[in-house]
Amino acid sequence: MKKIVWKCALFLIGFICCYPIVFVCVGSFMGKGELLESLAPALSAASGYADWSILPREPTLRSWVEVLLDTPGFFVTFWNSIKIVVGVLIGQLLVAVPGAWGFAKYKFPFHRVLFLLYIILMMMPFQVLMLSEYLVLNKINLLNTLWALILPGIFSTFPVFILYNSFRGIPNEILEAGRIDGASEWQLFLEIGLPLGKSGIFSVIVLSFLEYWNLVEQPMTFLKDKVRWPMSIFLPSIEPENAGIAFAASVISLIPALLVFLGGQEYLEKGISYMGMKE
Repeated sequence: MKKIVWKCALFLIGFICCYPIVFVCVGSFMGKGELLESLAPALSAASGYADWSILPREPTLRSWVEVLLDTPGFFVTFWNSIKIVVGVLIGQLLVAVPGAWGFAKYKFPFHRVLFLLYIILMMMPFQVLMLSEYLVLNKINLLNTLWALILPGIFSTFPVFILYNSFRGIPNEILEAGRIDGASEWQLFLEIGLPLGKSGIFSVIVLSFLEYWNLVEQPMTFLKDKVRWPMSIFLPSIEPENAGIAFAASVISLIPALLVFLGGQEYLEKGISYMGMKE
């Protein structure tokens, strides 16, 4: 009996957590009139409370057709998001992975001080660093370009922190055995560090994808032209009378993030466990 109660409670909690997704999916199949009627108190000055049904009264694919065929601006922002995420992920793999390996496996002057600086920078919110980033990007003429989002993401300190703990778990005895066998430091990194640290690398890919797929503050600060907006700030700009398009576009934008999360869930859990490790 106790197990049944716990299962029911967990199901209820899970349903409450997932209901916003159900809300969006259902809204994407509602007609314009039904949406305006249901959301009038929230979208306009109408009195009362917004009313929402679990299933649409008259399901329609009109909103999906409008998004996929009649809203070219959506595809522009979709590809902007793809470019930003891919650029950041490639840059982090080229910068953060070897950087974390260096912190984890080599001792050099001011090693601990530099790593402590990384941790401090990681803890600072974007609002604290916004002005300095804006001035630097303006100085090198990258404002209002996608590089204004990609470049700071490449040098983010968060991936270094996760990968540092991942690489630190590799026994030094394995590296010493490799050196005795004549392996160079570069070979140790490629043939031992990368294979054994793949869990941390994949967790960084998943976390960074989810973070930069949903950027809001940075695009609003560094981008002026709407043609360069990512999808994350295109959706809030849709007018209330086009709520159906917003719901359909939201579902489309949710699909890549959901697939990445489900595909990398195992690595994500390991990444979280690395975050809890202490030096």
